[in-house]
Amino acid sequence: MMVEQALRAADLLAAEGIAVGVVDVPTLKPLDPRIATMAQGMRAVVTCENHSIIGGLGSAVAEQLMEAGVRTGFGRIGVRDVFAEGGTTPYLFARYGLDAEAIAQAYREARGRGSV
Repeated sequence: MMVEQALRAADLLAAEGIAVGVVDVPTLKPLDPRIATMAQGMRAVVTCENHSIIGGLGSAVAEQLMEAGVRTGFGRIGVRDVFAEGGTTPYLFARYGLDAEAIAQAYREARGRGSV
């Protein structure tokens, strides 16, 4: 579900003249070590997950980037540490900031923090 939103975010950013790539990460363990290699020289990395950000993809990628010495802007999209509610997927994605616009905004903010 998040890859589709990330691709839509990439289209939104492309319309602004910002080229980004989208990488599907199907497993957390073991986390693909090529993620750090791909992130080298990037202005920012934003992870997207449709569940809690605590101990999830963003945490694992942040650890990998730091351990590999990758200096880049970083952001995480996911459900913050809150009690979540139920609803339709479009409602929940908008409510918890998991939609394409939220991803695009997270990238804009993260690249402003990058050091590359």
